[in-house]
Amino acid sequence: MSESVERLLARRKRLLGPNVPTFYNDPVHIVKAVGVWLWDADGRKYLDCYNNVPHVGHCNPRVVEAIYRQASTLNTHTRYVHEGVLDYIERLTATMHDGLTTAVMTCTGSEANDIALRMAESVTGKRGIIATDSTYHGNTALVSQLSRSNEPKVGFGLEQYFRHVEAPDSYRIADPDGTLFASAVAEKIAELEQTPQGFAALIVCPYFLNESFPSQVEGWLKPAAKLVRQAGGLLICDEVQSGFGRIGSHFWAYERQAVSPDIVVLGKPMANGHPVGAVVSSADIMAMFRNSFRYFNTFGGNPVSCAAAMAVLDELQEQQMMANAKVVGDYAFKRLQILQKKYECIGDVRGSGLVFGAEMVLDRNKKDPASELTDVVINAMRHRGIILSKLGRYKNTLKIRPPMPFSFENADLLFDTLDEVLSEKL
Repeated sequence: MSESVERLLARRKRLLGPNVPTFYNDPVHIVKAVGVWLWDADGRKYLDCYNNVPHVGHCNPRVVEAIYRQASTLNTHTRYVHEGVLDYIERLTATMHDGLTTAVMTCTGSEANDIALRMAESVTGKRGIIATDSTYHGNTALVSQLSRSNEPKVGFGLEQYFRHVEAPDSYRIADPDGTLFASAVAEKIAELEQTPQGFAALIVCPYFLNESFPSQVEGWLKPAAKLVRQAGGLLICDEVQSGFGRIGSHFWAYERQAVSPDIVVLGKPMANGHPVGAVVSSADIMAMFRNSFRYFNTFGGNPVSCAAAMAVLDELQEQQMMANAKVVGDYAFKRLQILQKKYECIGDVRGSGLVFGAEMVLDRNKKDPASELTDVVINAMRHRGIILSKLGRYKNTLKIRPPMPFSFENADLLFDTLDEVLSEKL
């Protein structure tokens, strides 16, 4: 018999310390997962509409077999020569534009973003970084300073190196071609250039996913990217959430933005839950980084991790998962639009591929965020067997980001249930 959730929460507090986050008012004790489904300790089944980490599906057989096979043969670090990490980086960089040919393998996206910032310093000789005010890029001492929504109360004085611009918001801020955002970036570049740290880089998720994925035309980021280059800085694209075909239209979200980043950061979905991250850059940037910093990661790029990551690329290609993300995502978007016509609390719907959602409001005319209602909705959905979450500046946007095998049938279950919940709660 499994432990009760109450007992597990008490043990977590005792063994992990206070304030360790959980989802939902009534946390879920998950014990099993397959594909897009989760099961709790009582045997209840949940549709996973949230987790991008098991990118090609929970417990994907190809990935599981790759991990087992490699772990049964060899697992060690990259100070020994092994073809696995080389084969993977060649395969990975072949999906990107020509200039991105080298990579540093890590265990997490946080580590990868930390390295990306150090790369920018090694290239420019400067340390000033610009990010949006509603973003998240990880939790190392350095990278945590990029986040304003969960701003650390203590630090090492690193805040002096960071400047934040207002996040794009297609629902409330008219900026159809990205020039307003670029102007804000230019202002912060000028501000940093007046300080000893100078300007080194702009870091963004190219789909602005944590900023509640505002609707943007293709190439929206180009004006800001141009200003960054003119100022001698680097463009860092964090594709941890938006990459590997998730948005349906492109394998990488930076392609949709029609920009060529100097550095691309990867993590979470790379190996379907096996802890893998990476920083991809040009050969010149990599050489400058390697000559400036003596970096080594014991587990980054180990044979088992690379085997898992390679299996993910195989599965994405052979199962045509990006194409699935496009057609199912288009269908999901239409279903959201139908619900928007029915419920006044849905102020805006947006998304692409298998990342989509609805912004909840108290009044469509005033666009006042309905943050409390959003919380009520996601907790009610959890009790009906649907796992999703919320995000954005006001935490009022439903965050729906399921594993890539998500189907039309899964989408119908999701939106039929959401219809029931909204009908009951309003």
